[in-house]
Amino acid sequence: MKKIFIITGEYSGDIHASCVVKALRAKYADVEIEGIGGENLRACGVKLFSDQKKMGAMGISFKILVDHLLLGKRVVDYITKVYKPDLVLLVDYGAFNLNVSKFLKRAGIKTFYYIPPQVWASRKWRINTIKKNIDEVLCIFPFELKLYEDLGINTHYCGHPLVSQLPPKADRTEFFTKHGFDPSRKLVSIFPGSREFELKNLASVFVKSAKLLQSKHPELQFCISHAPNLSAEVYDKYFKNTDFKIIKGENQALLSVSDALILASGTVALEASLYQTPMIIAYRGPLLFYWIYLLVRCINMVCLPNIISGKFIVPEILEHNVTVEKISYNIEKLLYDKKAREEQIEELGGVKKLLSDKVSSEEAARVIAEELDLI
Repeated sequence: MKKIFIITGEYSGDIHASCVVKALRAKYADVEIEGIGGENLRACGVKLFSDQKKMGAMGISFKILVDHLLLGKRVVDYITKVYKPDLVLLVDYGAFNLNVSKFLKRAGIKTFYYIPPQVWASRKWRINTIKKNIDEVLCIFPFELKLYEDLGINTHYCGHPLVSQLPPKADRTEFFTKHGFDPSRKLVSIFPGSREFELKNLASVFVKSAKLLQSKHPELQFCISHAPNLSAEVYDKYFKNTDFKIIKGENQALLSVSDALILASGTVALEASLYQTPMIIAYRGPLLFYWIYLLVRCINMVCLPNIISGKFIVPEILEHNVTVEKISYNIEKLLYDKKAREEQIEELGGVKKLLSDKVSSEEAARVIAEELDLI
């Protein structure tokens, strides 16, 4: 029986990895899989070496660094000395996985990388580590294929997982009825991020922006999306003084039925673009992180729909520019300026056309199966 070890670091990676596992087991039952992940991989029958609770932390604190180093050493020792898989599949989570890849290479363990680090966006030097340590890259953006192949890196374009994984639009009337919204009024939804430090930096300005908009346009109603990986206690800490409804576990439905979105940057922007829901991106973090980002970035865009299309479709409000006035102005424009609204919706429609209609997880599973002679 062939053995695979999967390493994910965040909730989204756990979802994408679980889809690959399902695709593998649907056609190639003779495979044993262990890994680091969350509930999605566990539900697929993957034996977890560790869950993602320590992996999801971000920052440069001593504790976070020590936790990652200790986990990295433990997992490398287990993979190389105990489990000895036929293949390791790294999924996203570049800083941790690229470091682990060095030790896997030394041990002679074949390593594939699904959803590789976005070296085209920042820290382009990481591609040298990929070239040295990764046997095959399974990329998800069409422009990544040439980038890697030009450097002689074995690469397969799988298509973006969201294209096949994203559920269809929710029924607006049913959703509004279920959550007590008025279907005759516009809904603006706020997605403040999936990490506590993002809520710390964005929650207050997002809520103040919503309150200003509501004072100027009483017909507007607002909703806050509760990231599934964060506890109710964390959300209460930052949103306890607001009357806005908070909804957990229905992100895609909320994206699809909203009239406009206030988003922290991330994959959620690509999900929104596939639903063609008008949006703005507003993001700020610790000033030190922003200075570092300015030093290492390779492009002057942060929003995936903008990066994929190569133009500023979605307004990006960053760092010191994240103000109540700028957020509310841009949301007003998307709601009440018909031309601006229609233009963004049309441009978002073009983003999906630029992405492949491949079923990404099935494509990744097929390449892995071929490598392991399961086919």
